[in-house]
Amino acid sequence: MNRNTIIGLLLIFGIFIGWSLLNKPSKEELEEQKRKQDSIARVYQQRQVQDSISRALMQEREIETRELLNQSKEVTPVPLDQGTSSEPDWEKHGVFTLASSGEDEFFVIENKLSKITLSSKGGRIYSVELKDYVTFDSLPLVLFDSDTSLFGLQFFASNRNIFTNDYYFIPYVNGQVYEGNNSFMVDEGEVVNFSMRLYCATAEGAINPGQYIEYIYAVQHNDYMIDFDINFVGMRDIISTRGNLIDLVWEVNTRKQEKAIDRFNAPTVYYKFNNGEVDYLSEGDDDKESLTDKLKWVSFKQHFFSSTILADDYFVNPVMETFTNPLPVSDRYLKTMSVAIGIPYQGLAEESNSFRFYFGPNKYQVVRAYKEDLERQIPLGWSFFLMQWINRFAVLPVFDFLGSLGWNYGLIILILTILLKLFLFPITYRTYKSQAKMRALKPEVDEIAKKFPKKEDSMKKQQATMAMYKKAGVNPMAGCVPMLLQMPILFAMFRFFPSSIELRQQSFLWATDLSSYDSIFDLPFDIPFYGDHVSLFTLLMTVSTIIYTRMNNQMMASSSQQMPGMKTMMYLMPIMFLGIFNNYAAALSYYYFLANLITFGQMFLIRRTIDEKKIYKQLQENKKKTVKKSGFQKRLEEAAKKRGYNPSKKK
Repeated sequence: MNRNTIIGLLLIFGIFIGWSLLNKPSKEELEEQKRKQDSIARVYQQRQVQDSISRALMQEREIETRELLNQSKEVTPVPLDQGTSSEPDWEKHGVFTLASSGEDEFFVIENKLSKITLSSKGGRIYSVELKDYVTFDSLPLVLFDSDTSLFGLQFFASNRNIFTNDYYFIPYVNGQVYEGNNSFMVDEGEVVNFSMRLYCATAEGAINPGQYIEYIYAVQHNDYMIDFDINFVGMRDIISTRGNLIDLVWEVNTRKQEKAIDRFNAPTVYYKFNNGEVDYLSEGDDDKESLTDKLKWVSFKQHFFSSTILADDYFVNPVMETFTNPLPVSDRYLKTMSVAIGIPYQGLAEESNSFRFYFGPNKYQVVRAYKEDLERQIPLGWSFFLMQWINRFAVLPVFDFLGSLGWNYGLIILILTILLKLFLFPITYRTYKSQAKMRALKPEVDEIAKKFPKKEDSMKKQQATMAMYKKAGVNPMAGCVPMLLQMPILFAMFRFFPSSIELRQQSFLWATDLSSYDSIFDLPFDIPFYGDHVSLFTLLMTVSTIIYTRMNNQMMASSSQQMPGMKTMMYLMPIMFLGIFNNYAAALSYYYFLANLITFGQMFLIRRTIDEKKIYKQLQENKKKTVKKSGFQKRLEEAAKKRGYNPSKKK
């Protein structure tokens, strides 16, 4: 990047600043805007009063939820082969006393894609194992397990705080108590419907068949999505609510599935508003969010997998949190994610709420098929439309097509890189041609610099230089604009490769997993900003980038015109990337290395085809021609003449 390029960028910023000043509102417009803002502020204050009431109720609910979760965690678990010998505590559990003790039974429902284990304690999903995937160390990939998770309804019943996670449910199939085999295989074309019921007790201490809460799970043969219904039967006089809501509480300790944690793919909570917007909590730090909005779904997202609950209707007043302390004493756990969300409850004799669970991979084509915006959890550059368009409509289709051929993904990345460089070749050619013109005019630029050696004449020197460029028909920005056009593709690749599950555990050359870092040597210590290993792809990328920087500086032949320290900074950037990319996906470093190699080849070919002497001759011919004024320039001069300014008469 030479001085002219830098000046060009500064001119662009200057134009933006000038445009903003020209469009600065008048005094009357400011007063009108202030009047509108005051009106909005009054409406906002009224809304704040209403929201404060909702927040107070939410805070009270949140405190109750956290106390209940803490109580649940402090309970000493009963061994699986033993019940409880203590007498039922009617004072503590009320109508749910009979369900407060029992023996935990497990029921496994297995389809083509996953193995779901249900527990009679809490009636909930105990664990989920994805059959087509394993962890980085070849263990079964279990999204979560019951020892580190909670799930259930929280409500008041006869002034008692009830959390269904702590009570024993009775299994049902087709309306009958199930007493058969505890394992189910969902065959093709079939659906397994399995129910869990939490019964109330009568005054005589017997099960009341007309009062219960029921969870119904429906599992299909080839689907990551599970239908989940919650039925309330005869609970009108049992459950007490505020605002016709019952809290659904879900907490999970995410497990370590990958070798390295990508800072852009760290575990966190994603959620979708009822209006379609998708947002998420902080990926790097502990975070907490309490909302008064309606949500469509909440997801516990990991790098390549997610556990999501979706409402057919909506959730309300969500309280979401992620934290890393305290965690279970194990290096297999990364972060705790929890959510307390309100579900509608009208207190009818019978009512039902329908939900769905998604336990599966964050694979674009898979989650996209559900049409619930679950793909927004994959960081494809959603904040910038060009990046997401490049990834969604260009890179992903090519990547999926080549992947369907069964080729090694190292070869697929090579072909993808060649295709992208061919697409960008016209821009590369134009950039090089612009640089050739600048090199041809450099002797004349140096002559102008000699005429104005003093610092106070820098403006005159710049004006003379720009006049010479204009006369020769050279645009100093012509080499910079094509470079800027390439930036969205570079950034799109930066987001695509680390988040592509297709690269997960795919080997190439010395890299055992292209979605994680490659290591040719593990260090016995950790180097700050670098890590505890040596990535060869990152080294190759860094060396090739330094070579490219040197070649580019030589071609520009303008190092003497660069701003102080700019040349050094251009060489420091690859060194900085060495530390950053050392812990990134090997596929990303491999792609940038290939891109540099192909660029070297393109530069060599272009240099052989461009005749710089011919270019210089053409520039000299341009100087002999009369420079035509643009229509815009003519209008500016006419406007100046009307104001009494005539530049031709100026001495």
